[in-house]
Amino acid sequence: MQPPLEDPRTSDAFGHVLARCWQAGATPWSAVEIIERDDGLIRANDAARYFGAREEWPTLEQWAWAQATGRVLDVGCGGGRHAVEWLGRGHEVVGVDPSAEAVRITRERGVEAVVASLPELPDGLGRFDTIALMGNNLGLLGGPDRAPRVLATLAAVSRPGALLIASGSDPGDGGTDHRAYHARNLRHGRARGQLRLRVRDEATATPWFDYWLAAPDELTAPIDASPWTLETLRREPGGSGYVVCLRR
Repeated sequence: MQPPLEDPRTSDAFGHVLARCWQAGATPWSAVEIIERDDGLIRANDAARYFGAREEWPTLEQWAWAQATGRVLDVGCGGGRHAVEWLGRGHEVVGVDPSAEAVRITRERGVEAVVASLPELPDGLGRFDTIALMGNNLGLLGGPDRAPRVLATLAAVSRPGALLIASGSDPGDGGTDHRAYHARNLRHGRARGQLRLRVRDEATATPWFDYWLAAPDELTAPIDASPWTLETLRREPGGSGYVVCLRR
C-alpha cells in the first residue's frame, strides 16, 4: 500500500493558472483550473472562461453587467473580465481579488486593482455607486453566518442609494454528485450548498475557503440583517443561475 500523497503547498494557485492562460492569449484550454472540494470531489475547468468577451457571456450575465452605474467596485475581479468592459464604457472601476497574480493581470489590462479578501477590505478604496459580485461571486458571502458581515463591509464602501449586483447559483437537489455532500452539511449545521473548496495547480493549492451556493430564499435573513434591500431577482431560464440586485 502506497503512503498518502502529501498535502499541496499553499500558493496563489488560482493566479498562476490565470497567468498561464493570459500569457497564452486566453486561448481555450491553454490552462486548466482544478477545483477540489473537501470531500475529494475534483472538477477541471477551462481557465479561458475568465477572459471571455462580453458578447460570449450568457444573456443574464450581460443584463447584470449592464445595470452598473457610476464608480464600480468589482469584487473577485479575477483577470478583469467584467472590469475591462466597464472601463471601456467609461466607468471608473476598482477591482479587488485575493490573488496577487489576478490583480497584476487586471492592472496590466488597464484597471486599477488591489489585493484584498472578504470579509474585510483595505482602507482608502473610497466610495462606490455599484458593488459587483459577478461570475457567481455571490458565493463569496461564504455562508449564512458570514454573509451579514460581508454585506456590511460592502455597504461601508458604498454611497447612499448604491446598487449591489451579484450572480449566484441555486444548489437545487444536488444531483448524484452532491446530495450526500448537502446532507453532510446539514448534519454539521452548515447551509446545504455551503462548499469548502480550494484551487489546485499541480503540486500547489490555494488555502481552503467557503463558497456558498445559496438558494434565493436562503438570502432573506442575511439581507434583512444588512443595510441592503432586495430590489430585483432574475433567474436563468431553465437553469440554476440567478442575479440579485440589492439597494443600499
